[in-house]
Amino acid sequence: MRTTLRAIAVIAAAAVLALTGCSSGGGGSGGNASGSGDKPFKVIAFTSGNQTPVGAWWVKAVQAKAKELGWDLTMVQGDFDFTKMNPAVESAIGQGANAIFNGYTDEASIQSIVTAAKDASIPIFAMDAATEPTDAYVYNVTTDQQGIVDQTVGALDKALGGLQGKTVMVIGHDPHAGIRLRSALAMKAFQDAGATIAGGDIQKVQSPATGRTETLAFVADYISANPGKLDAVWAGWDDAALGAAQAITEAGESGKVTGVDAVSESLAQIQQGGAMLATVEQPWPSILDKVTAAMSAYQKDGTLPSKNFEAVATTLVTKDNAADITPSDKLQ
Repeated sequence: MRTTLRAIAVIAAAAVLALTGCSSGGGGSGGNASGSGDKPFKVIAFTSGNQTPVGAWWVKAVQAKAKELGWDLTMVQGDFDFTKMNPAVESAIGQGANAIFNGYTDEASIQSIVTAAKDASIPIFAMDAATEPTDAYVYNVTTDQQGIVDQTVGALDKALGGLQGKTVMVIGHDPHAGIRLRSALAMKAFQDAGATIAGGDIQKVQSPATGRTETLAFVADYISANPGKLDAVWAGWDDAALGAAQAITEAGESGKVTGVDAVSESLAQIQQGGAMLATVEQPWPSILDKVTAAMSAYQKDGTLPSKNFEAVATTLVTKDNAADITPSDKLQ
C-alpha cells in the first residue's frame, strides 16, 4: 500500500511540474514579444494627460485599438498626478507585460517607470513623450516642434505686418516636453525678429487644468498695466490661447493670438475673426496608427523600429481652412 501511495505522489508531482512549464512563457513576462499558446499580447498603456481633450481621446482610441488587435490591455490614467500614476504603472509592470505604451507623458516625469521597464526587459513605445531621441523608448512619434513654431510665428508676422518692434507674450508649460520646447523656440524666434517679449520671459502656466484662467490673468494684468501695448500672444496650446483671446477681447484690445491643438472652440473663433488668429492641427490619429503598427510588428516576430524617434509635420489652421479641420476634441 505504501509503495502504491509513493507512486501516486510521484505521478502527481510530475503533473504539477508539467502544468508549471506550460504557464511560464508568453503574455505575462517581460522581454517576450508575443504571447505564447492562447495568451494574448499583454500591453500596459498610461497617460498623465487624460483630462485634456487629446489625452481623453487617446485613452478611448487605445482601448479601441487593443480590442481590434486582441491585446490584453491595462490602462492607467494619471490625472496629472505622477505620485498616483507612476506606482500604478510600476505595479502593472511587476505583474508582467509584453509592451508598454506611453501617451503624452514626458520622460523626465517617469524615470521610475523607465527603470522598471528596463529591469523587466519590456519595451516602451510612445506618442509625444519626448522631443528628441532617447533610449527610454524603442519608438516615440511626436510632431515637429520647430515646424509648429515656424507656422505660428509666421502667421503672427504676416498679421502684424512684421514683428520688429512688436510686443508678444509667450505662454508655456514646462512639464509637457513639446510645449516646453516649442515655447523656448518661439521666444527665440520672436527675439530674433526684433520683437519684445512681454514680461521679459515665458509666462509659465502651472497646471493644464487651469491653463485658461492662468493665461487670462497673465494677459489681463499685462494689458491693465500696459494698455494698447500688447500686439500678440503666442500660446503653446489652445486652452491657454483661448484664455488670452478672452482677455484681449474683454479689454477691447486688438492683439492677435495663436495656439496649438485645433480644438472646436478655437476653430470657431478663428472663423469668426477677432483675437484668435490661428492654431495648429497635430495628426494624432495617424501618429497612433504608426505606433500601434510598430507594436504589432513587435508582437508578430520581435521586430523593433529601425529608428526610435520620428517627428511629423503639422497643419497651420487659419480662417481659410478652419472649416475643413476635424477638431482635436472631436476625434473618433
